[in-house]
Amino acid sequence: MSEMVDLISGDVSLDEGYWEALLRDGENGIAAPVANRAGTWDGGGADVPGAPVDVTNQWQDARETMERGDVLELPVIGCNRGGVLIGWKDLRGFVPASHLVNLLPSADADERYTELQRLIGTQLRLKIIELEPEQHRFILSERAARLNEDCRQELLNTLSPGDIRQGRVANICSFGAFVDLGGVEGLVHVSELSWGRIDHPGDVLELGQSVEVYVLNVDRERGRVGLSVKRLQPDPWQSVEQRYHVGQIVKGVITNVVDFGAFARVEQGLEGLIHISELAEGSFLHPRNVVQEGDVVTVRVLNIDGEKRRMGLSLRRVSGAAPS
Repeated sequence: MSEMVDLISGDVSLDEGYWEALLRDGENGIAAPVANRAGTWDGGGADVPGAPVDVTNQWQDARETMERGDVLELPVIGCNRGGVLIGWKDLRGFVPASHLVNLLPSADADERYTELQRLIGTQLRLKIIELEPEQHRFILSERAARLNEDCRQELLNTLSPGDIRQGRVANICSFGAFVDLGGVEGLVHVSELSWGRIDHPGDVLELGQSVEVYVLNVDRERGRVGLSVKRLQPDPWQSVEQRYHVGQIVKGVITNVVDFGAFARVEQGLEGLIHISELAEGSFLHPRNVVQEGDVVTVRVLNIDGEKRRMGLSLRRVSGAAPS
């Protein structure tokens, strides 16, 4: 049994012998449930009917959840005198009474059982602390989750907008990336990853990558933290008019082609629009007949507006001039 289990057990020493007895007989002489081959539970007056299902992948999901230390909010679906039964997907877990936070230790057996029954239908915040698919053991703890929550709240209380923190990329999705700051995950929205246009957050960050982030906002009540990666880099639009001028010839890379023209990146985070009227002389059906994403082009700067973050470019007005 891990040190974490020993740490959070309080007045009960959870050595291997204790766990074996608990799962065999329960804490008060009533048999604790044992998962059957279908992933449901038998015994303890909490049978869960249903056709057998393949839960191999769910056991693997549970293993990964335990290794990450995730806190789960799960329903209590039954109890015996040794603890409560928890539903998670098609699996059923067991929370020993000693790992429930609000159970009075001074209560006698009948009072405690009444309290356990009252938990049925409620939701508990739990961490998985023991998992043995071969023996169909799935044990969770509310105390472990509370310990995790206390550390999380302490970290939340230390965070303030403007802070710069080191974190690890915990998850990447289409709308951004979640960064673990050491117990609290903050969201870097896709718009805060780079000053430039990106197709997907995975183009900028990798899962598990160490990254420095800027704290944008902290909602302690809801436990949400907004982060930014790009705020730690200078905004290229703030000094664009100092580095570029109208008439200048520059190199660019076509990043996006649309019906009304094409966008060209002249440096990281700085894109200008080549309007369809500035792509080429003569008539053509669509801008894609002139340029494609990834093309390297030489363009002339037509106008610059740093405040509105706009730059107008021309491809057709370049007549053999060398870029500056």
